[in-house]
Amino acid sequence: MANTCSAADASSTKPSITHIIFDMDGLLLDTEKFYTEVQEIILARYNKTFDWSLKAKMMGKKAIEAARVFVEETGIDALLSAEDFLVEREDMLQSMFPTSELMPGASRLIQHLHANGIPICVATGSHTRHFELKTQRHGELFSLMHHIVRGDDPEVKQGKPSPDIFLAAAKRFEGGPVDPKKILVFEDAPSGVLAAKNAGMSAIMVPDPRLDSSYHETADQVLSSLLDFNPSEWGLPPFDKPPT
Repeated sequence: MANTCSAADASSTKPSITHIIFDMDGLLLDTEKFYTEVQEIILARYNKTFDWSLKAKMMGKKAIEAARVFVEETGIDALLSAEDFLVEREDMLQSMFPTSELMPGASRLIQHLHANGIPICVATGSHTRHFELKTQRHGELFSLMHHIVRGDDPEVKQGKPSPDIFLAAAKRFEGGPVDPKKILVFEDAPSGVLAAKNAGMSAIMVPDPRLDSSYHETADQVLSSLLDFNPSEWGLPPFDKPPT
């Protein structure tokens, strides 16, 4: 799924990047499966099924925004409110989040960028309580981030695809705000890619293979995995050795 253009061609058409913003869920941490599992359990009670066209509309959004999409699109909004859905979902998620695993290539890329002095941060729709549960086994890696902007940050008025969270993240780098043209965003969700583009930033999408390919079009580059990322295409220091 990685772009087919050569590194030479790619680097000549891409902006030179100085700063990186990472999404978290489904990009750095394998947490999207938890949301899918819980939502399947809830919908089964109403004899309905959860599919990836609905998943795509929910990904990357603030919790309440995603919840409204869920109950309205499935037609259960007269039986279950968005607020009650979140309460019901919460108990199940609380026990799952602490088991979150890193996505392939996440640790390698973060450590490489940090070691080479490239400023990096996280911009996640997750609110603080969920963020802490999800990252509790990965504190050392997330400590390499210059800063972290969460979905309950007061500066984030609207969730993705609004650019709020990425513009807030750009402001908080040292010497910020950083020129959006010099920022590369890594995302897995369609709404996140749109948010990055709405902020005037470049976006690499690392989507779940089950996501319909029509959602790939907005991204500047689409990769199957973070392991496929070639930093030199974006004017960043190359990896010392290939992934293992």
